[in-house]
Amino acid sequence: MHQPRSFLDNFFLVIKGLCMGAANKVPGVSGGIVAFVGGFYEEFIYSLQKLNSKALKLLFNGRFKSFYQYTNAQFLVLLIFGMLVSYFSVSRILDYFLDHNETLVWASFFGMVVGSIYHIGKDFDSWNKNTIPAGVLGLVIGISISFLSPAKENDNLIFIFFCGIISVSGMTLPGLSGSFILILLGNYVLLLVDSVNALYDTFSDIFSGNFGFYKNAERMQTLKILAIFTLGSATGLVTFSHLLSYVLKHYKATTTAVILGFITGSLGVIWPWKRTIFKLDGAGIPIMDSNGDKIILNYQRYLPNMGNPETWWAILFIILGILVLLVLDWYGKNRKANKQVRATR
Repeated sequence: MHQPRSFLDNFFLVIKGLCMGAANKVPGVSGGIVAFVGGFYEEFIYSLQKLNSKALKLLFNGRFKSFYQYTNAQFLVLLIFGMLVSYFSVSRILDYFLDHNETLVWASFFGMVVGSIYHIGKDFDSWNKNTIPAGVLGLVIGISISFLSPAKENDNLIFIFFCGIISVSGMTLPGLSGSFILILLGNYVLLLVDSVNALYDTFSDIFSGNFGFYKNAERMQTLKILAIFTLGSATGLVTFSHLLSYVLKHYKATTTAVILGFITGSLGVIWPWKRTIFKLDGAGIPIMDSNGDKIILNYQRYLPNMGNPETWWAILFIILGILVLLVLDWYGKNRKANKQVRATR
């Protein structure tokens, strides 16, 4: 896992982080799919697993080089750096296109997920009496999640902690979107919009020398919610990584079958042809969040009208999404073959 990486390898690792961050931002799309298709899913999971008590001992004992090597820190730092950059760049661009060309954005992601199913499934030749039921189970769960109705917003701190654990699923479980799960749990706006805005406003106040925010009970409550959510996310990240590293080590074929079925089932979430259902007040007027954006309640899916030119544009973007994955697949194979040739010289 700790093989030396070239500058180009490190650069592409940051790009993969950018893609993971962008995927995690869109409800219905999983950053875990990017990791799986990008060929670094197992390294990602095993690296997260190394964030344990032994790593803490190395860190507190001042053995920084050993800590760096043990945790595969270079890999994690570059990947997380790409995710952070994505949040302030690529994800903002995605927000713009979702506002102006929503169907085409969903079509692109739909195509990429279809391409990822081909990418994962073409080399999987372990279908048997154990993996087939596992794949069907993943498929059923993925489809079921697609059509669940969202719950009401809940700011109970125990529930918030649970939301934090679930929210990291999009990073660790391919096909399961953490942001979409938060919509179903009713806390997407509270945790990914209002809480983040409260944190941003707090930092702005601190940098401007204004410390009066601690008297704002609503602000402090929102920051407390964000802290509990972050704690839950960290707990979920470590817990899931240990669980997944175990099943990947001992039940790799079965786990891959479940993931393949789950990703296929998740296509229902990102079906391009759907109407967004917004949260309404008693007068039927859409309720806005603190950014002035309408609050998404759920989606209503429908079959496309083949007589509509936009439908054909969407189909074109689905094909382009599939081609993106095929090109990445070709590039990965070609790069791997070149490395093997250089190694034999």
